[in-house]
Amino acid sequence: MLFGLNSRQSRLELLFKSVLSLFGVAVLALGATLCREGKVGLDPYTAVNIGVSEKIGMSLGTYQLLANMVIILLVLLLDRKKIGIGTIMNMVGAGYLIDWFSAVYRQLFQYQPTLLTGIINGLSGLLVFTLGTSLYMSANVGVAPYDALAPIASKRLHIKYRFCRVVQDIGFMIAGWIVGGPIGLATVIISFFAGPLITFWNNHFSKGLVSSLVEFSRHPGGRNIGQGFDIARRYTVNLVRHSYQQTLLTQEQLSHYSDEELELRVKQTRRAVRDAKSVVKNTLIQYGMLKREEMRRKREENRDKKKIKKRS
Repeated sequence: MLFGLNSRQSRLELLFKSVLSLFGVAVLALGATLCREGKVGLDPYTAVNIGVSEKIGMSLGTYQLLANMVIILLVLLLDRKKIGIGTIMNMVGAGYLIDWFSAVYRQLFQYQPTLLTGIINGLSGLLVFTLGTSLYMSANVGVAPYDALAPIASKRLHIKYRFCRVVQDIGFMIAGWIVGGPIGLATVIISFFAGPLITFWNNHFSKGLVSSLVEFSRHPGGRNIGQGFDIARRYTVNLVRHSYQQTLLTQEQLSHYSDEELELRVKQTRRAVRDAKSVVKNTLIQYGMLKREEMRRKREENRDKKKIKKRS
């Protein structure tokens, strides 16, 4: 961490990285909000916190802050090196930012969720969430209390990190389902498949941005600002070029498949589509059940209000 460094350069570097970490937390909170409002589920930890906070009538921001305070005490006891400014920003800001973004979203977009809005929100939410996670982690000024648990367990128990993280996410996913949190397709994707997306953002955006900030902190000046914009422009161009090249590569590979290989690929893709449809179907069934229960409760509430008015 950078807390022990006293030079002007180090303080400037810490400031830039802290701002980047805060920006990353805001971006991931926006992504979580899109998934939440699209009714496609959230990351396991936030899903648990939403489920419990709604049951006890507390805002997500306040409850998540309290939950983070409990976890951070455990992290301080086991491995305090995981704690930094980014940890504080995440544990304090993420929940309240999701609450704020959700309120703004509901005011701007007043509609009944559909399958189409769920898909749009889910895809955009996943991209934004993983981008924010990549930014705040690449800043390297401390990780969220929840994200510190798996590395600590891996080190203490001498078990691979990947296994610890999967067990942790599955455990919280089950807990989120038990307490009635927003568990859905996005929860599964974030738990098992967010890694490649975060790695993509790391390699094509976040690491380059951090390097530019570090370089600027060493030689601040107008020239470096111009170079920073030029680097950002080149990264954007390279990102688009890389995506297009991947598309061309896939098309080229398809043209070289034998008939048997192509048939096998078609079967695999068809199976993947069928599985995805099954997940969407089950999610829609669950959504329908929840909406019917919500309407039933509203009818009962209206009947109770009418009875109270008649008595008065």
